[in-house]
Amino acid sequence: MRPPPNNWTLVTEFVMVGFTGIQEGRFPVFCFFLVMYLLTLMENGILVLAVAMEKHLHTPMYFFLIHLSCLDICYTSLTVPKMLAGLGSPSGRTISYSACLTQLYLFTFLGSTECFLLAAMAYDRYVAICVPLCYQTMVSRDTCLLLTGGSWLAGFLTPVLPIYYMSQLTFCGPNVIDHFFCDASPLLVLSCTDISLKEIIDFLVSLAVLLISSFVIVVSYACIISTVLKIPSLAGRRRAFSTCTAHLTVVSVFYGTLFFMYVRTKVTSSVNLNKVVSVFYAIVTPVLNPLIYSLRNTEVRGAIYRVIAKTKQFAV
Repeated sequence: MRPPPNNWTLVTEFVMVGFTGIQEGRFPVFCFFLVMYLLTLMENGILVLAVAMEKHLHTPMYFFLIHLSCLDICYTSLTVPKMLAGLGSPSGRTISYSACLTQLYLFTFLGSTECFLLAAMAYDRYVAICVPLCYQTMVSRDTCLLLTGGSWLAGFLTPVLPIYYMSQLTFCGPNVIDHFFCDASPLLVLSCTDISLKEIIDFLVSLAVLLISSFVIVVSYACIISTVLKIPSLAGRRRAFSTCTAHLTVVSVFYGTLFFMYVRTKVTSSVNLNKVVSVFYAIVTPVLNPLIYSLRNTEVRGAIYRVIAKTKQFAV
């Protein structure tokens, strides 16, 4: 890309508007997001402790669930504290250029990792239901480590190309990001140089991540449904499919919002709608995931109750 003209003043920091336009309701909004953040830390933290402390939960499905909970904690911690700082004081709304790109890199990394991890969890459910006799060999400890390690590595590499092309753009003012974190779309609006190539790169990378991971999920569940329908008894079919409902619910919510947000070639869209959808998958979903996995699972509920009881004993 060509260097910027000499009369351009390059941006060194950005100001994130977030939800600061809500003047009268700023305190309730602050309290709402603070409560959501604390719930995310508490729910996912308890879930990780419950699975770690209960030996009978040391199975591949719960091994993946621990990684999902850790992802949700990191995902929320990357955006909410900065957003709360912006709601609390004007100085908290500013973020340096390098910090903004770092936040965007980490956010894309964590989101991509969650996509690949959900695909790995779908494979685990496929093996458990479709070929249960081979479960111990097909989903061994080494396989679990390979799947989770591969998910984290693939997620880490996903933002490399988009962030490189973002760093090649020139930002010469204005420097106000109409969002509560450094997402790609509101940043591209501020660029003084041509963004057509960057839009194409973002679209292709997002599409590749979502299509690859969703392909694994769709194929896995197609095989699961086919196998479940062959079970003669209705009770047997319900029992088999009940082991997948939590994962399928999480996948539907997470992928639905991601496809809406990122598989688009143009940055122009409703800013307020983008904020609402971003709140849903970046803040609300991490709160819902532990509830989804525990409400219908008696093993997880029992483990959580025992962890809470032990915590109370130590407190006394």
